[in-house]
Amino acid sequence: MPRPTKQDPERGDARTRLLEAARDVIRTKGFAATTVSDLCDSAGVTSGAFFHNFKSKEALGAAAADYWAETTSEFFRSAPYHAHKDPLDRVLGYIDFRGAIIDGDLAEFTCLVGTMAQEVYRTYPGIRDACAASILGHAATLETDIAEAMSARNLQADWTPASLALHTQAVLQGAFILAKATGDREVALDSVNHLRRYVELLFQAAPSRCEAR
Repeated sequence: MPRPTKQDPERGDARTRLLEAARDVIRTKGFAATTVSDLCDSAGVTSGAFFHNFKSKEALGAAAADYWAETTSEFFRSAPYHAHKDPLDRVLGYIDFRGAIIDGDLAEFTCLVGTMAQEVYRTYPGIRDACAASILGHAATLETDIAEAMSARNLQADWTPASLALHTQAVLQGAFILAKATGDREVALDSVNHLRRYVELLFQAAPSRCEAR
């Protein structure tokens, strides 16, 4: 995921700096434990600037989820797995890419919207809905490649591209939880590797039409 960077008060407007601060601080401390003061200190802005841009911490949380969706979409659009000719290689390449960016401190690779959704799904429905839009929107970007991989192999299944795309996100979010629970990123990597094996098995008995010729 986009790596947290130390806030530079001279770079970007106050709103953007606060959104970047939310991305970094909430992944480290959680939404409930993060205060407006924490966010202002990290962003290098005053509380007046905070409330000029956001009417509340809840409003900032929902905006941060939207900002996460926007910035991570750009990050994944430029990822190398899109270059593969075979759509299944693109799907597996996506999983490999997710494994490759599980690196560094927990706050650097875990998911902002997953972190917030676990905390606020009942208490802050506006944030929950923004987190859902981010996670489901990202999952949807995988559906075309999965559908093309199924078509290329004439694979008839009792599951859909959408359901498999969502399953990838369920595994990834679970992997992040395990990494947090154990303090060990290797646990998350194991989960991603198992996900790759699972997807390979789904397609294993269905060779590509181009391979069959």
